[in-house]
Amino acid sequence: MKFMKLGSKPDSFQTDGDNIRYVATELATDLVVNIGDVKFYLHKFPLLSKSARLQKLVATSSDENSDEIHIQDIPGGPAAFEICAKFCYGMTVTLNAYNVVAARCAAEYLEMYETVEKGNLIYKIDVFLNLSIFRSWKDSIIVLQTTKSLLPWSEEIKVVSHCLDSIASKASIDTSKVEWSYTYNRKKLPSENGNSPQWNGVRKPQMVPKDWWVEDLCELHIDLYKRVITTIKTKSRVSGDVIGEALNAYALRRLPGFSKGTVQNNDFIKYRSLVETIVRLLPTERGTVSCSFLLRLLRAAILLDCGEMERNELMRRIGQQLPEATVTDLLIRAPAGEATIYDVDIVHNLVEEFVTHSSQIDPTDNEFQKSRSPKFGPDACKVLVAKLIDGYLAEIARDPNLHLSKFVYLAEIVASFSRPSHDGLYRAIDMYLKEHPGISKSERKRICRLMDCRKLSAEACMHAVQNERLPLRVVVQVLFFEQVRATASAGNSTPDLPGSIRALLPGGSHGSSRSTTTNTEEDWDSVPTAEDIKALKGELVTLRLGSSGTDRNGNDAAKSDAEKIAANRMKGLVMSKIFSKLWSSKERHGEISSSDTSESPGSVNAEETKSTPSRSRRHSLS
Repeated sequence: MKFMKLGSKPDSFQTDGDNIRYVATELATDLVVNIGDVKFYLHKFPLLSKSARLQKLVATSSDENSDEIHIQDIPGGPAAFEICAKFCYGMTVTLNAYNVVAARCAAEYLEMYETVEKGNLIYKIDVFLNLSIFRSWKDSIIVLQTTKSLLPWSEEIKVVSHCLDSIASKASIDTSKVEWSYTYNRKKLPSENGNSPQWNGVRKPQMVPKDWWVEDLCELHIDLYKRVITTIKTKSRVSGDVIGEALNAYALRRLPGFSKGTVQNNDFIKYRSLVETIVRLLPTERGTVSCSFLLRLLRAAILLDCGEMERNELMRRIGQQLPEATVTDLLIRAPAGEATIYDVDIVHNLVEEFVTHSSQIDPTDNEFQKSRSPKFGPDACKVLVAKLIDGYLAEIARDPNLHLSKFVYLAEIVASFSRPSHDGLYRAIDMYLKEHPGISKSERKRICRLMDCRKLSAEACMHAVQNERLPLRVVVQVLFFEQVRATASAGNSTPDLPGSIRALLPGGSHGSSRSTTTNTEEDWDSVPTAEDIKALKGELVTLRLGSSGTDRNGNDAAKSDAEKIAANRMKGLVMSKIFSKLWSSKERHGEISSSDTSESPGSVNAEETKSTPSRSRRHSLS
């Protein structure tokens, strides 16, 4: 820390209690200066020779009280006045970053100008500030912190503006010109202390990161911090991602619980103002702030009831960067009094913001190409968001109070986003059915329509056909498409199926006749019985084993063409056997009308078509 000593005489100021200060000399004092509750017993000559204001105060005092004056509003109070008084006596005074601004403001108040006496206090302090303090990174930050309690004086004498410019200039210089001694919040590296096992006695220059200064500025109050960041921005030499990192570091330091996605609201107004200020300081460039940081800010803004403008800005920015988010980031707690655990409406709005933003993107936009890596093209972003929402749905599905409509509406927003697999969506649907066993058949049918059985992996299909929570129609669809995959490579056709079973498949092009009873429709929407599941398990294992193309050692099985054809035919027979068992089980229980067995392949079930008007469209999406 820089310091300056003024004067050469020994310090002879004495105290008598807490409120009396006097100079211990043989010459009797002839002036009493009252600074607040403290009395200073001093001499007129040394003070009046350097302070124009004291000259005026003594001259205007009444004759009977000409030796006593009152000063109530001097900046810095008694401590700052004492520094000025010691300077007038020529006593030793040490100035440093902690007291120099108070002394400078007090000297300004007392009018200790060069016109009163050459080499006066204001001149000497200004030289110290310009040649020492403002050239030091550490001291500039300390001085700026002290100016807050000395407003408006520190602003009027331009100490604040000089500090801001000094700090911003140092933060904006090329990192090759920065020494680590600039910072004081960073722990030294082992090689800097000479403790590294690889250290050979030759000190190598350390690589200085671009954000070397962000931790030091976290010491500033939000009002001063805002002005520093604004000044740094105006110099246009610091990239937006470094500004974003600085704001993130400040939020972590100043907002208790921010790293955990919560905020302690014991000082509601203070923290709300802090969050709103950080939002306004966010760099305008896309991709300069992480989506995780933006979502934590949104949580804080909701908890602290920040202004609508700030929340809308966060929603807009998060919507643009939603592909970068994680499921954990989206798990925002619902407001107090809500029945659900998480705020699903917020996530719904974020996805809508993403959809709106995606529709406005021009793929040839140079700015967009610069702000996004190739993996984050428009189509890739949609796939990432779809997977993100699938994972989010699986988490919120555990909430027993989550209404089906909120689950479905959120899933439907991303239904048009092409993604290669629906395993994540199947997992979410299965979790919802598990946690909400009491939903009706129609609700169970509604939620299962969100899923495209053709996009389930082999593992997901294996789980689905044994899942007692799924409607029977879904199990049949999964079995059918599994068979289609198994036979497609060999060019075999799917075995002929009963008409009513074909009606359960997407599109219903070979559905049952219009005379199919309502009871039959409801039976297919019901969950499989234990007997159905038991019958399917053994046959499914046979199908899986038959489709395996590797031996025990993991090598490709050397099959002849005749053997492959025979294996594919066997798989077709096994699948037919599975459907036959389901069909015969329904007939034994009298659940299928006679008209179902004599329907024409070209007829369409009117009720099925009416109840699923969008199924063909949904499953046709790639």
